[in-house]
Amino acid sequence: MSGSLWLKAPGGDTLPALPRPRRDAAPAADPMDELAERLDAFIAAAVHPDEIAAILESDGMTDEHIRLTYGRDDSFGLAEELYARVPRSFPEPDRVPDPWKVSLTACLLRGLIFALPGLAYLLGAPLLEGPKDRLGLPAGTLTLLAGALIGWVWDQTLSHRAYSWLGLGDRAAAGRTLLLGAPTGALLGTAAALSVPGGPPFSYAFAAGQALYVGAATVLLVLGRERVLFAALAPMAAGAVLTFLVELTVPVRVLLLTLSLLAACALAVRELPVADGVRALVLRIKGWGEHRPGERGPVRWQMLRGAEEEYAPRGPRLGDSVPYGVFGLGTGLLVLYAALGEVLAGGPAEAVAAPSAVALTLSMGPAEWLLHRFRSGSLAGLRAARSPRQFWIRMCTTLVRCLAVYLTVLLSLGLTGTLLWPGAPGLTTVRVATLLLLGAVMWTGLLLQSFGAVRPAAVVCASAAVAQSLALLLGVGQPRAVQLAVAGAAALVLAVLVCLFLGRATAHR
Repeated sequence: MSGSLWLKAPGGDTLPALPRPRRDAAPAADPMDELAERLDAFIAAAVHPDEIAAILESDGMTDEHIRLTYGRDDSFGLAEELYARVPRSFPEPDRVPDPWKVSLTACLLRGLIFALPGLAYLLGAPLLEGPKDRLGLPAGTLTLLAGALIGWVWDQTLSHRAYSWLGLGDRAAAGRTLLLGAPTGALLGTAAALSVPGGPPFSYAFAAGQALYVGAATVLLVLGRERVLFAALAPMAAGAVLTFLVELTVPVRVLLLTLSLLAACALAVRELPVADGVRALVLRIKGWGEHRPGERGPVRWQMLRGAEEEYAPRGPRLGDSVPYGVFGLGTGLLVLYAALGEVLAGGPAEAVAAPSAVALTLSMGPAEWLLHRFRSGSLAGLRAARSPRQFWIRMCTTLVRCLAVYLTVLLSLGLTGTLLWPGAPGLTTVRVATLLLLGAVMWTGLLLQSFGAVRPAAVVCASAAVAQSLALLLGVGQPRAVQLAVAGAAALVLAVLVCLFLGRATAHR
């Protein structure tokens, strides 16, 4: 606590500048009074006598000087008496800038970027025409969903690994990770879409473009190029808006979709170290050809020969990124069931709750901003609280306030989307409750993830998705009731985890 009172810039003197005795002052009747008055500010701010002893020793007082001048055995005895004589008075720390302050506009832009690709389905709808599938969904829906889910999982895993490299200050390694991971994810998403039979021919081409876009968008978002990605989406978004006013021909629709896709891919390639990646691949292949087994010896032998072993910094472990993919899969399935749960359970096609999925997607922008506001509020509570209980109460107050704002935004988006979406089912009490509980699950899960507690969040979300999948496959319960129960249970568990993990001050370091 008091250590920060005299921390200076790195490399400077970390000890306090002590006031010196006045040369023209008359001798004090009691030297202890003079010493206590001279060091009053430092003694009052100390939380233990040892701090005062360190200050006395830094002032050059030896035990002999203390015995002759103050009649005490050593610096510790003198410090204990000074500590008891001067009352405690902890000064408020200097105001520092909020490290968690972010632009609301930037967060809203990210949320808009997350939702804008959905307009591509509106623009490509005439190309996906065909008989409904066995579940009563529009032609090609399952093909596109399979590719989207794989892309969502891969995108979460790849983003975390790239962000980990950026956190270590190695932008080149982050670029190499994205250079390898983005095309791989595009291939996996395309393969998942091709594995679903029965879709119209264009749905497979559309799914391939979707997979390529997800890879390109991941690169640009991780590297902080949101505005560039927004510009790439502009032709497609403008075309989708025009469809409400005029009937666009099929060639124009394909042109607009292709233009936005190529722009996103080209901009992503521009940000990646393609030349360096190719050069590194060639060198690695040559190294494999020249490597002779046993040339370097066992790893343990090299460790014993530590003086001759070159230091090779290790990057983030691959296993640390897997929970983020699991979290993406769990939340992706929950959003999918929120939109199509009733239809997948055999309900009418009119039961598709697309506005709920759109609202959850658009709300990710405000959700990100509120996550930063929570970090700011908890940091302020950490500075203001005088006990662990006070901090826990302040943390919970900030949590409730941020979550309430997020759910209000989510509900507003859901109501607006339902009113504007043609043929959308009404937001009944059960639908509203499910939407809000699902929003609470996603926001608290993201909150835990932002504090590094992604594993419990991933387990809860994945378990909720598995429970809902089993209920759907086994035909257990009414779909709306199952969604409400699963979302409510997951939200309750995550709320408890947030209070347990984040109620400790050490979690907010």
